[in-house]
Amino acid sequence: AEAAALRWAGACLLLLALPIFVDFLVRFVREGRGTPAPVAETQRLVVSGPFRYVRNPGYVGVLGLIVGQSLLFASPAVLAHAAIMAFAFHLFVVLYEEPHLRRKFGSEYEEYQ
Repeated sequence: AEAAALRWAGACLLLLALPIFVDFLVRFVREGRGTPAPVAETQRLVVSGPFRYVRNPGYVGVLGLIVGQSLLFASPAVLAHAAIMAFAFHLFVVLYEEPHLRRKFGSEYEEYQ
């Protein structure tokens, strides 16, 4: 019964995380006029939708998808993968993304933070 509950929780998490991730992608293209990739980055700062609540809804969505899979498939290895990805995302945000956004968008980004 516990395993079934975890599988259901995983499925629910997947269903919650997927629209967050898709919305993040759509907003980057429509509002930001770019992509999440640094080679085709956004031209405008995106602050609407889930960006009103978290600065990195794409990372939240990805981590939700990975954790959801770990629960759905009862996989400690996939859960460990989520932890590694969370750490990697954190390093990327702190060391590259936030300094880059401060330089690119200046006071607009400072106000958003």
